[in-house]
Parts: sequence; structure tokens; C-alpha cells
Amino acid sequence: MRKKSGFTMIEQAIELVPEFATVIRKLEQQVTLRGQSKSTLNNYIRRIALFVIHFGKLPEQIDPEEINEYLVALARDPKSPSRSSFKHMVYGLRYYYRLMGLNKNAIALPSLKKETKLPVILNYQELKELFGAPTLLKQRIVLALIYSAGLRGQEVINLKISDIDFMRKVIHIRQSKYKKDRIVPLAESMALGLKKYLGAENPHVWLFNGKESDGRYSVRGLAWVMRENLKKTSIKKDVNLHSLRHSYATHLLEQGLNIVTVKELLGHADITTTMLYLHVAQCPLLKPHSPLDRLYNYPKKEKPCSSKNEGKV
Repeated sequence: MRKKSGFTMIEQAIELVPEFATVIRKLEQQVTLRGQSKSTLNNYIRRIALFVIHFGKLPEQIDPEEINEYLVALARDPKSPSRSSFKHMVYGLRYYYRLMGLNKNAIALPSLKKETKLPVILNYQELKELFGAPTLLKQRIVLALIYSAGLRGQEVINLKISDIDFMRKVIHIRQSKYKKDRIVPLAESMALGLKKYLGAENPHVWLFNGKESDGRYSVRGLAWVMRENLKKTSIKKDVNLHSLRHSYATHLLEQGLNIVTVKELLGHADITTTMLYLHVAQCPLLKPHSPLDRLYNYPKKEKPCSSKNEGKV
């Protein structure tokens, strides 16, 4: 079914199936009660809207065989890289069924094998080139800030001017993923850059003002800044905004910081998530030995795990 001109996907689904509006309200209530991410909800609602537009009914009103045929068609779609449309629809339906209390329907959906891909890391020279690419101070500052503090896109747009403590050299990240606060160090060079930016741009309330209804910048806008400035560089790696956070974590490990501290700085709920970076960090292997050998005859201070592309950023 073709999208009507001027209608969003969700609006079209509601016009076709009016009860979909009630379903959206129920989903929003459940997400609020469970303290889950509204951005995730919005992504999945768009998937369910596609489903509703296709069938003209809500998911629970469709025969399971029809749903399977629909999913098979998505999985075979040659225009969808890595069957992404299929996978996202399965995730969306599973999310929908569970929030609506239809766990049997969720279990009946195809199981998806989770792909584990190593993060792509920017080296020091590439980071320098990227941070030197923007002509606008605001863009240069926001990209450098994401790397310097290992921030998620949503955390960047939620930052208020008051969250930057220049005296104590820390950044307070509030109610991020998993509804947790955390404190991360503010680099000295980043503090100088932020002061220059604040003096030039004079933002209000939010650290980065934008065109959102509440005055904030958008994650989509951040991704655009990254893409456009990558075009100005010689970087050929397949990287995105989140690659700056990956690079932050990897470089900290390479510089000798212990993985438990890196986990806390990143705001990970489980250390197994952080351990992924051990696969890309360039750390020299130490020969197995007894700690007693070094108790009385400790060798000269060894350089911690370091990067092949070491240098100042």
C-alpha cells in the first residue's frame, strides 16, 4: 500500500486502523511504567505501523501463517542488506507482543541468530583529521566531546550547560541508558574548547541547542555532522557517530586503564559488553610468570598497553 502524500507512516496506520492509536498509548504507558527507552519504542512503533498498513489489522488479529509468509518475503527481499527489514520487523513484533502481554505470540516468532561484529576503531591520526575537518566550531566541539567522554548520541543531546563542572573537571551524565547517572572526566583541552564554544554560541539551558521542539539538538543532526565531516577526510573506514565511543573505550584500554573502570565510564550494565573491546585493543601479551618473581626484583617500569598509532589527540 502506498503512503499518502503528507501523512507520516504512523498517521497512515491510524487512519487505516483507528484502534492503533489506542495501542500506541498503551505501549507508551508500559514503557513509562517500566522505565524503558522511548526512542526504542518509537523505532518499533514505526515497524508495527508498516505491518498495520500492510495487513490493515493489528498484529494479534492476523493468522500466524500469514505473518510467517510476510516475514519470509521480507527475509528474501534483495533490496534489504543483511535481511535488515526482516530482522527489524521481528524485533518490532516481539517488542509489541511482550509489552501487550502476548508472550506466546512473541515466542512463536522466528529466533534470530545474534551477529557479533567487532567495532571499527579510529586511530589517533584519523581522529585528529576528523576533528580538524569541521569549519563550524560547534561541530568540531561536539565530535571531540563525544570521543573525549565516550558519550552516546542521546547523552550528548541531553547534556545541559550545568552538567559541565569546569572546576572539578567532570561531566555529569544524567538518567542515561538503564536510567543510571554517571560521572566522566572532562579533558583539560576539552574544557578549553567548551569555554570557547560557550562564549561564541551562548546556548541556553542545553549545551547544544537545536531545532527540536524543546530546543535541543537531535541525534539525527549529530549523525549528519559526522557523515558530512567524514567526507572531508581521507578516512575510508566504515564508521559512524558511535565509532567515536568505540574508539574512546579501546584507547583507554590500550593506555592501561583497567576494564572495570572502563565499564563504569561507559555506563555498561554488564562487563561482558565492555569485554568486546579487548578483541580490538592493541595490547602486548605478557609471558606467564609468578608474581613472586617480581616481589623482590621488580623490573623497570613497563609501558602499559599502548596503541600502534599513539599520539596526542
